[in-house]
Amino acid sequence: MKYYLTLLSLVFFMTSNAFSQEKVVKYKVSSGETINQIAQKFKVTPYDIYQLNPDARTGLTPNSVLLIPTKNGEAKKEETAKPKTVVASGKEVIHEVQPKETFYSIEKKYGITDEALKAANPFLEKTGVQIGQKLVIPAKGTAPKTVATTPVKKEKVAEKYVFHDVQPKETKFGIAKQYNMTVEELEKRNPDIVSNLPVGYRLTIKGTAPKTDSAPAETAKAVESKKPAETSKKAVSYMEYQVKPKETFYSLGRVFHLSQEELVALNPSLSEGVKEGMVLKVPTGYVAPAPIVAAQVPAEKTADSSISKSVETTGGGIKIVDKVKSTDNSNAEIVELSKKRGANERKKVVLLLPFNMSKIQSDTTGTGNRIKNDKFLNMTLDFYAGAMMAIDSAKTLKLPIDVAIYDSQETKTTSNVSSLISKLQDADAVVGPFYQNNAEATANTLRMYNVPVISPLSKDIANPIENLYQSIPANDVIRNAVFDYMRSKNGNIVAVVDKKKESVINYIKQNQRGVAFASLTETGGLDVASLKSLLIPNRMNYVVMETGNTAMIKATIKAMLDSQKTCQVQLVILEPNSTLDTDEISFDNLVKLKLMYPSITRESDEQSVLIFEKQYRLKNKANPTTYATRGFDVTFDTMMRLVQGKTFQETADMMTTQQVDNKFQYYRKEDGGHANKGVYILYYDSDLTLKVAN
Repeated sequence: MKYYLTLLSLVFFMTSNAFSQEKVVKYKVSSGETINQIAQKFKVTPYDIYQLNPDARTGLTPNSVLLIPTKNGEAKKEETAKPKTVVASGKEVIHEVQPKETFYSIEKKYGITDEALKAANPFLEKTGVQIGQKLVIPAKGTAPKTVATTPVKKEKVAEKYVFHDVQPKETKFGIAKQYNMTVEELEKRNPDIVSNLPVGYRLTIKGTAPKTDSAPAETAKAVESKKPAETSKKAVSYMEYQVKPKETFYSLGRVFHLSQEELVALNPSLSEGVKEGMVLKVPTGYVAPAPIVAAQVPAEKTADSSISKSVETTGGGIKIVDKVKSTDNSNAEIVELSKKRGANERKKVVLLLPFNMSKIQSDTTGTGNRIKNDKFLNMTLDFYAGAMMAIDSAKTLKLPIDVAIYDSQETKTTSNVSSLISKLQDADAVVGPFYQNNAEATANTLRMYNVPVISPLSKDIANPIENLYQSIPANDVIRNAVFDYMRSKNGNIVAVVDKKKESVINYIKQNQRGVAFASLTETGGLDVASLKSLLIPNRMNYVVMETGNTAMIKATIKAMLDSQKTCQVQLVILEPNSTLDTDEISFDNLVKLKLMYPSITRESDEQSVLIFEKQYRLKNKANPTTYATRGFDVTFDTMMRLVQGKTFQETADMMTTQQVDNKFQYYRKEDGGHANKGVYILYYDSDLTLKVAN
């Protein structure tokens, strides 16, 4: 009976696929293969495979047979797609565009300029790079092809027009608003953007753009501010992103800055809802956060970097010494701290990172398994990868810095730092250890040598040690920052707090005087009339909402939207709220209320930030995680402070700095020691982008 049921199921699945004009191929699973690997081979999603093979969710068995859906009966394995090039006329080459190819990759492959490629293929200005296109590749050194123009044509080219290259995070609404036009007018002028708005697409705002790559006199302001080379290399390209557990349209929209409609337009399968394992097509301009559970930097890369170094295994574990020789103190324009640096006196920075090499070497399960399962090691490797990027930057800037990295061999209660003191006492700054108690013990020991110790990851409130610097703001500092901001705007602050949030209620009552609390009903819900009565006309009303109750959130949002007719209102939260990250809460309403919250990190499209992310991906074949970015920020900030002609302590007392994600604004605590109060106040603007308020 079980056999017949299985046979019937197979017939049903094959029939269903026949109706959808798709066929099924059989595939024998090899030992060690995963669903993701098989899905990539056939260019389908894991979800597609699970639909035909429900039992595959519990695991794959070697030599078992899977049914793989393929359109038109053709298996779309990656390895079968080969670039097609045809030689034509002795000089030119005909290139057929392959999946994932962009302007940049094609130009780099043939060593030609953007102008030459577009001059030889004028239609690219309008269509962009499309799979299957046949492009004429001009020979190197030849002048770009130009079309002879009559006086009449020249008059048309001289006609004024305005174009706009779509930037990451931009929306049709925001662009239309920028040029005082409606979304309908924008779509009418640019029919290709009706279904989606690709990053890098050149929009026609006014007039008709000529078929050359030369920029007209009148252009969009956003384009004028960029260098021609940067603008010309913008192209529509995409990457694949696999949906993680519990992700929703809202969370995906926040990551990629796309609306639900835009996500569905790019991925029609989403019309059935967001499902775990789906592989989505998203613009490459957006960087999705990489999961912490997978190692981004293999252990083998510990001794492999673009900076030459010596590696020795000692009693203290791994030691990596980088010497960046200085012959020139110019070329420091990208430094946020200061364009002027001190003399050539060499400085020494020590990183104490918990590699725990002895444990790795004694682990019989193998290095790979340990990296996969040890989240703490995973975090350490990410931080190390970011720190190495900072050291690379120091070499590029020719900073007079010597960097030594030691294995701190940490656990929550122990470390080997005491055996390394002789190697630390002459340092100008020490970054690490990771655990708070180990950082405090290190600072205590090095206090007599006046060596500053920067705690890179701990959020705990530190004991009063003069030479200890907490680089992550404490929770109360983060909360205080948003209240300070609201008061600086002379705002009327009203709190809607669930009675279960006793700690928040106590914090506001004890530290934020003058905040009015909206009343709750007998059942614990929001008294809407009470909230509305606390709002003041002709003044910004900040409503601080702290609750995980969906009904209370909806009631608060509705009351605020109703009040917008007579009052200025803005929604504020003090910490991440997972309930807002569900499809039950309208993201559009959160944007209308300009949802605001404090954060120790930011999202930025600054050129220096984009360069860091690009270089990290090139070097590590992965997107930078939060820990990797923090490794770069803390290490680079420390090194830059030391080359200002002052000590780290002096720069900490007088300078606020900003790196890729983090701001460093150190201050002396009343009881001793130093902490960071560098906090960003972020809010959603009407164009759906996150902006910094302070």
